Amino acid sequence: MVQELRGTSVKYTRCQSLLIDTMSACCRLMACRAVSTIATHHISSPQIPIHLCQLSRFPTIHQHYIQRKIVLTSRQWVIEAVGSGGTGPDIGAADGEIHKNGKRCCSYPVEEVEKGSKEEEKFANEKKDGMVKVVVAAVATVVLGVGNRVLYKLALVPLKQYPFFLAQLATFGYVIVYFSILFLRFRAGKVTVQMLALPKAPYLAVGLLEALGAVCGMAAGAILSGAAIPILSQSFLVWQLLLSFIFLGRRYRFNQLLGCSLVAAGVIITVASGSSAGSLMEAGIFWSLLMILSFLFQAADTVLKEIIFLESAKRLKGGSVDLFVVNSFGSAFQAVFICLLLPFLSKLWGIPFDQLPLYVKDGAACFLNIGTGLGGCDGAPLLPLLFVIVNMGYNVSLLHLLKISSAVVSCLASTVSVPISVFLFTLPLPYLDAAASLPPGFIAGAITLVAGMFIYCCKPSIRPTK
Repeated sequence: MVQELRGTSVKYTRCQSLLIDTMSACCRLMACRAVSTIATHHISSPQIPIHLCQLSRFPTIHQHYIQRKIVLTSRQWVIEAVGSGGTGPDIGAADGEIHKNGKRCCSYPVEEVEKGSKEEEKFANEKKDGMVKVVVAAVATVVLGVGNRVLYKLALVPLKQYPFFLAQLATFGYVIVYFSILFLRFRAGKVTVQMLALPKAPYLAVGLLEALGAVCGMAAGAILSGAAIPILSQSFLVWQLLLSFIFLGRRYRFNQLLGCSLVAAGVIITVASGSSAGSLMEAGIFWSLLMILSFLFQAADTVLKEIIFLESAKRLKGGSVDLFVVNSFGSAFQAVFICLLLPFLSKLWGIPFDQLPLYVKDGAACFLNIGTGLGGCDGAPLLPLLFVIVNMGYNVSLLHLLKISSAVVSCLASTVSVPISVFLFTLPLPYLDAAASLPPGFIAGAITLVAGMFIYCCKPSIRPTK
């Protein structure tokens, strides 16, 4: 008799367990159908309660399914059923009724779910659009950088006797053009009074750094060979990384440092392969150090401009200062410091200071290609004007890329234009005597540069922590 009772009890227990599992599966199925119905019809209700099965005859079922956690997800919905911890819901409870511990059974505001998903989608779209803008701006900077280097060489064909005039024409011409554009943008409402009222001390520092960079670059460039200058210009990237680390607190990953190193190495291989091994030391170590110092001033200038954009966003409460505000005032202060350094610059170019007005007059006549006493000005004023226009566009594009990305990214875009320019000089360009031959290490240098760019842009995969 006892054995029969025990057998019956065991069978009852097994049946009860089987029934519990069956009813739990039923509950999950009903919850899934409820979620599917909501996701399909997109019901916009402030709060839609979804209850699981409520059974009064089997109180143990509540303990069984409440201890489980059911997460149902779709593209826009996340509905989670969390038990109240041991006691099931009241039988016949109305929709949205609160349990004793203050929780609802599978009841979540739909508006909060929609709001969260929309914000995440908006953030992802903004991030994607930002990356697209950076890529487009970088490509435009590379193209304009190549045009700037090629047209500078072509502009010196008619003005080969007046390179100092071309440099000063670009410096003082930018002031007129930039302030004219600034005035038009102010009339159009794109430049505000608050932007113009920002402190001018940073622009003064920008003008000083640009003037010092130009003076040192001109002094060293007049002595160094043409192949040495692009090689020494790779110190610009090193200064960018160092100054960004010190003044902006930037921390770079190993792949970024390695990528920058490979980019610089690729440019050096490309340029140095076509020149003699001792070309860097032919002019002396002093002039090489002076050229490196000029790139330090230029790197400090770009980092300072990035600081100006960051500080203006705080002062303008989320806004950003217009590009032409920075360019206009920076160029104006640069012209002021260039005027102060004119005696030194004229001596640097071998022009006596008392003969400087006559030199400027002859340079202007050659630039306009007028007068019978001047020869060898073929290509003017078209080539010099093209250089000035492209150089201005390159400066604006470089500053725009700096504004939306960083100083290092803008430096990389400018660096990539060097080997492309070397390749273009191998083509038959007008007004040039003969096309240059492609350096033997051009392919190796280009591959190294592209590999460096790829390594810099690749982000290391981060494994999620448990």
